[in-house]
Amino acid sequence: RAKLDSWRYRVAWRPYQLPEEAALDGTWLLVVPERWTDDDVTVRARRVLEEATRVILVVVPERADRTVVAELLEAAVKPGDAPAGVLSLLALDDTPDKRSPGVTRGLLGSMALSQALADNAIHAGLWSLTRGAVAVDGGDEPVAGQAAVWGLLRVAALDDPERSGGLVDLPVDGGTELLSRLPALLAAGDASGGESEFALRPGPRAVHVRRMVRAPLAGSVEAPVWQPRGSVLITGGTGALGAHVARDLAREGAEHLVLTSRRGPDAPGAAELERELTDLGCRVTIVACDVADRGALAEVMRGIPEETPLTAVVHTAGAVDRARPLTKIDADEAVELMHAKVVGAENLHELLGAQPLDAFVLFSSGAGVWGNGGQGPYAAANAHLDALAERRRAVGLPATSIAWGAWAGGGMVDAEVGEQLARRGVPAMEPALAVRALRESVAADETTVVVADIRWDRFVPAYCAHGHRPLIDEIPDVQTLPAAQDAERAAGRTADASTAADGLRGELAALPAAKRKRRLAELVRTHVVAVLGSGAADVVRPGRAFRDMGFDSLTAVELRNRLGSALGAKLSATLVFDHPTPNALADHLGAELFPEDDGDSALDPRLKEIEAAYRATSDSAGRAELAEALRGLLESWAAPTGAPTGAPTPATVDEELVGASDQDMFDLIDKELGIS
Repeated sequence: RAKLDSWRYRVAWRPYQLPEEAALDGTWLLVVPERWTDDDVTVRARRVLEEATRVILVVVPERADRTVVAELLEAAVKPGDAPAGVLSLLALDDTPDKRSPGVTRGLLGSMALSQALADNAIHAGLWSLTRGAVAVDGGDEPVAGQAAVWGLLRVAALDDPERSGGLVDLPVDGGTELLSRLPALLAAGDASGGESEFALRPGPRAVHVRRMVRAPLAGSVEAPVWQPRGSVLITGGTGALGAHVARDLAREGAEHLVLTSRRGPDAPGAAELERELTDLGCRVTIVACDVADRGALAEVMRGIPEETPLTAVVHTAGAVDRARPLTKIDADEAVELMHAKVVGAENLHELLGAQPLDAFVLFSSGAGVWGNGGQGPYAAANAHLDALAERRRAVGLPATSIAWGAWAGGGMVDAEVGEQLARRGVPAMEPALAVRALRESVAADETTVVVADIRWDRFVPAYCAHGHRPLIDEIPDVQTLPAAQDAERAAGRTADASTAADGLRGELAALPAAKRKRRLAELVRTHVVAVLGSGAADVVRPGRAFRDMGFDSLTAVELRNRLGSALGAKLSATLVFDHPTPNALADHLGAELFPEDDGDSALDPRLKEIEAAYRATSDSAGRAELAEALRGLLESWAAPTGAPTGAPTPATVDEELVGASDQDMFDLIDKELGIS
């Protein structure tokens, strides 16, 4: 019981008093969709901003992509006129994109703007204005497409903290008078130590901020659980998560389970799962069905027998993509990543209508609540599902959206992503306990809930590496963390960082190019291990991709921060993705910090020839032969045991190699490897 309650959280909204002294200054970009230039929200927002500071209006045509938005920004921002901030109204366009009814033009426009700011090297915080994205109280009926923008931009702020701004939500209808608070709110968000998610609502307490709080159910008393009956439809039912749920429901009395997946009976393990569930006394139907295909899903529902009517739906379909910063994802990919999860959920909602149900369960993710670096579209899809649950509840329909952490035994994340999450303080939960938490949440009639095992002592340093995150301020475990784990120390910065960086730069400058390269490689390795944890030392290899070591956007930016602090250099937020191995990163750092070097030495082409030969040799025997030849090459420069006095020793090999002429080295390589 205690463990289950320790996994449970919910989102709460708190009244917030804007600081009286907050004042907006500098030049602000106001970015609006072309069809919204005369809308009341746009007109009012522009007026109050212009009364407070200088404003440059940027009008974005329909379907403008990243390139077009970048060109508009370039035309609007003159050299030397760096904006202090950006307020986007692009999210207000709720028109569905032609590629998917579950993705809006506003979301894709917001993504394009975030990317274009990076493309144009505009270092200003991006703020987005939405309408009805969040439910401040139970009476709010949120707009899921607006909520998706919150999920997307929450991740964008983690991916690119230099352009981190915030989110401001108006009521679905009216509320334009609340925009009078906008300048003070934007100024407060800039100066209040990280407050970045605001909801404006009518009433004396107009400004609200978002918090994540613990949500125990029953303390020491066993909580009631949902008891399945009749037919239960599980989308993604042959996947790992769907299978865990199906087994539990079969054991607990479900008469008939309908499991859908794209491949249906042909999915790996489907036949074995069917036998297992049948042995538990449950009737099983496994159907090939893309839940994003409304007609196919309707056909599945029509096939459910009257004697075991449909009483519950569990939507588990959808998986997380590998972590990539938003700047590395195009619009087509974003649509593809969101489509099945979002459109499948909306199809279920629309097809079931007001049909009586015991449960309507959506599998969401913590990515949509606090934001997982590198998972922008995934976070957007999950935020959409949370809002759909709140919308259903507001009109009297059952709905429970569970924002999960990581599951053991497969599921939304693979083993590699699971290891990465565990290092960041989100270890995998036991499936049996996770399903128990699901059934308790349904029985408690909860609308949205977070169920995640979070080790806050490990989570906070990574999550807050770029600054204070008020979202988690009310978590007792966070409040008791030692001050030594604040954002500055977590990022490896100390009071004398500048002095240390100067010393390291001086040391590197004094080294010959070859030694400098090795020293930078050592530096990169040291900080990679520090970011991933000491247990990751064995997986860090010079030519291995950071992605394969478990890096995501959060860890990538943490490594960027560490290296930037160590070297006293301003480095790109996408450094790790642009230079994807430790060797490539070390080479880039050398070129950036010491551009006066001549580049490759005359020896480098031969070394690259050796490396190419190794990569081109696919069989292990050939690689072993080449490796043995290289070992022989190195040993020829060192004295064997019992060598006569004056022979080279291992301690002096490095100096002799550096001192040898290029021709000496060419001759030796040709002789040992036979490549002349």
